[in-house]
Amino acid sequence: MTVPIIAPSILAADFANLQRDIDMVNESDADWFHVDVMDGVFVPNISFGFPVLEAISRHARKPLDVHLMIVQPERYVDEFARKGATHITVHYEACTHLHRVLTQIREAGCQAGVALNMQTPVDVLADLTDAFDQVLIMTINPGFGGQQLLPLSIPKVRKLRQLLQRAGSPALIGVDGGMGLSNTPTLVDAGADYVVAGTSVFGADAPLEAIRQLKRGHQPMVA
Repeated sequence: MTVPIIAPSILAADFANLQRDIDMVNESDADWFHVDVMDGVFVPNISFGFPVLEAISRHARKPLDVHLMIVQPERYVDEFARKGATHITVHYEACTHLHRVLTQIREAGCQAGVALNMQTPVDVLADLTDAFDQVLIMTINPGFGGQQLLPLSIPKVRKLRQLLQRAGSPALIGVDGGMGLSNTPTLVDAGADYVVAGTSVFGADAPLEAIRQLKRGHQPMVA
């Protein structure tokens, strides 16, 4: 099995001990920090914005993968880049002019990503494969952590992998929502390159070990 990129989601961290959790990710086998920005409009929850990202970036020693679950993301792309984002992902459903926004992200010096909600088919990206560096498949309905993965996302990842291969695109495929030890190998086998994991990391008794097992595709020793 391909070794996936692991991106712990800071949304699931302990915000009373945020630097401690950032230091843990720095010392772990994880590859990226995943930072979910929610506006209470595009999704029914509010998370955090520039001050928290800036605080994370001061301590993070790994790339900051910023996932904008917000309306009109083009208004904020440049500022997120200035605050330390290295990857910025916007939602297809939130962008009237998606190509323009992806170009803006690249011009800001970041890797450009597009996220697809569960009901959005991967075919909508067929004419844009040269415009993005990564695609994030939502494996839950976004807005809240701790949800169970929706099985329909597995064939969706396979279909996206086929689409990118036909186009000769090197873009990475990510999965986000309900990811843990029990389903990461399945999604990686289906074609995922990176895995966003929140509760399964920060809610674990031993987060460093949880990340190590996710990275290596190990199954839990105890059911």
